[in-house]
Amino acid sequence: MERYGRKKTFGACVILTAAFIFIQFFARTLPVLLVGELLGGLVLGTYATIAPTYASEASPIALRGVLTSYINLSFVMGQLIANGVIAGTSQLSDHWAYSGPFASQWIWCLVILVGWPFAPESPWFLIRKGRFDEAENALRRLASKKVDVKPAMAMMIETDRLEQELEAGTTYFDCFQKINRRRTEIAMGVYSIQVISGIYLVGYATYFFTLAGLPTDKAFDMSIGFLALGFVGTLCSWVLLQKFGRRTIYNTGLAALVVLLLVIGILDCVPGYTENAPLIWAQSSLMLVWNFCYGLSVGPVCFVILCEVSATKVRSKTIAVATATQALVGIVMTIAIPYLINPDQANARGKIGFFFGGLSALSLVWSFLRVPETKGRTYEELDIMFSRNVATRHFKEYHVE
Repeated sequence: MERYGRKKTFGACVILTAAFIFIQFFARTLPVLLVGELLGGLVLGTYATIAPTYASEASPIALRGVLTSYINLSFVMGQLIANGVIAGTSQLSDHWAYSGPFASQWIWCLVILVGWPFAPESPWFLIRKGRFDEAENALRRLASKKVDVKPAMAMMIETDRLEQELEAGTTYFDCFQKINRRRTEIAMGVYSIQVISGIYLVGYATYFFTLAGLPTDKAFDMSIGFLALGFVGTLCSWVLLQKFGRRTIYNTGLAALVVLLLVIGILDCVPGYTENAPLIWAQSSLMLVWNFCYGLSVGPVCFVILCEVSATKVRSKTIAVATATQALVGIVMTIAIPYLINPDQANARGKIGFFFGGLSALSLVWSFLRVPETKGRTYEELDIMFSRNVATRHFKEYHVE
């Protein structure tokens, strides 16, 4: 991205994704399918870095929260669409049962490639490359015709100059230098908390509801409702982001997740749980409420904080480091969750709420101490405040001179 730009990198990745889908679609043996999945997965990982970087650099301050949090909505919509496609092909008895879902991905590649030429390059990238005329044209395309982009252009050039003076750097090593270390820690922390707070349970929703005692058809319906509430929660977060600070929404939402997870765990300890249908429904309903709260706070606001705390010169690399950290934590959870909930293993059922509730409580303590308020701040102001090592609790009212 730093050599060729966000737009070209993204376009190349979409083309590679479309190419690797061919391998998955025509695979008739497990080794070939594995190769296709691995190659496709390598490219898919780049989108988690490109999307937040581009969204944060192409949006004005007023819309920055909404547009970066939209990334979480995209994940939820993808899961809903995937569930619908799988439900439609699961009854097939030939190779289309698995080839069909792979083929459906080509539709999105086509839609993206049709719109790709009309997307401007990131003005921040162009400014760092000294291509000021192109940067100004990109800003004009992103703004209304009535908006004078000159002040924004001047601010961006000044921010880039300031980061050069602060020696923010441009390499992965610079993400861990003293000037950027705190910002990288926050980015890694908020992204990892997505996993630590239990979001990977989404993939096990139907199975979890079945273990809780619900009939299979009802469990599937609940899993769809689970995702739908996450969708609604993310939409509602846009209203909150305009009225309240990122820190307030994030910490309040995380606290709510702690309470809900602990209550879910407590309900599973009630004597006669397996024969108590109302109790099972209550526990399952709390899972739905949990996902709504997650979609309202930790899920979308994570991406807002992730983008805003990163220095512009190393934003893509900071996001990449945070994404890699989240992926490593995700691998651990992917391995651990089946052992925790499977009846022939730990058989934790709803008691898994104690596990994730405890981790979420520890995350809340860290978040309260480390995640600052970034709402309404320009990137230049954030650079100055981080360079001055302003205390977390003072970010909201700090006046930059």
